[in-house]
Amino acid sequence: MPAPERVPAGSLSGDAAETPDATPGGAPVGSPGGSPVGGTPTGDAMELLTRGELTVRGQLRDASNAVLYCEVALDGRTAECVYKPVAGERPLWDFPDGTLAEREVAAYLVSEATGWGLVPPTVLRDGPYGEGMCQLWIDEAEQEQELLALVEDDEPGEGWKAVVRAEVGDGRTALLVHADDARLRRIALLDAVINNADRKGGHLLPAPDGRLYGIDHGVAFHTEDKLRTLLWGWADEPLPDEAVAVLGRLTAALEGELGGRLAALLTGAEVAAVGTRVAELLHTGRYPRPGGQWPAIPWPPV
Repeated sequence: MPAPERVPAGSLSGDAAETPDATPGGAPVGSPGGSPVGGTPTGDAMELLTRGELTVRGQLRDASNAVLYCEVALDGRTAECVYKPVAGERPLWDFPDGTLAEREVAAYLVSEATGWGLVPPTVLRDGPYGEGMCQLWIDEAEQEQELLALVEDDEPGEGWKAVVRAEVGDGRTALLVHADDARLRRIALLDAVINNADRKGGHLLPAPDGRLYGIDHGVAFHTEDKLRTLLWGWADEPLPDEAVAVLGRLTAALEGELGGRLAALLTGAEVAAVGTRVAELLHTGRYPRPGGQWPAIPWPPV
């Protein structure tokens, strides 16, 4: 039975839909202070996600695993969130069963350790369908400029980085490009550190406040090189100074609290592999190149 169908649709609180139609009640979460995430201070969001009452409002049907749109409420405060129960995870040939939720939380922890806040607040908790990942919902904003595009030119224009030439049908090809955007640069480094095997265009969420978030990190942290991304435009280019500084902080964090917290979510070999990747990035001082032993572009790419 496909993983999304393991969650009984008949017991959902609202109509299942790709774009759930739910208007949460209660006072919106948030108060001045902290690092705002989608209008919600991070501390408030983490408390809500961890301790709040979780109510399912709908189901995102196009996801490969069970993804439930929920409202979480605590002491009169509410927020929207995504809940991915472990019971709804589709088995994969190259990742252990029942570990995707933990990997999503691990990605959040690494993101926070960078200081860049690239992943929405994410926790592991019990829910209506058992233990799962719970992540703050981010309302996607309209972009003045697209982050990804297909162009007919042989070279990317100013402000763009080339990824790969792709077939677009009828014997035609086009150049896949992504924006030369500092936010994407940071996400590309995070993906290299966590060995993200699924950085699609749809896993990039621009927020109304101008921030850019990465989501869907369930297939990350493998010990083998499985980096698959649309953000290859900086491959083999020197790392900027801020990236080198962040990698240095990650090295220290992995030897301390971060390493301990990851050990509760990943295997010892997987945690050690994070340190190895960080060390290799510092050694080369460059963004990684495709390894050649694994498809470098995720499919489908969006």
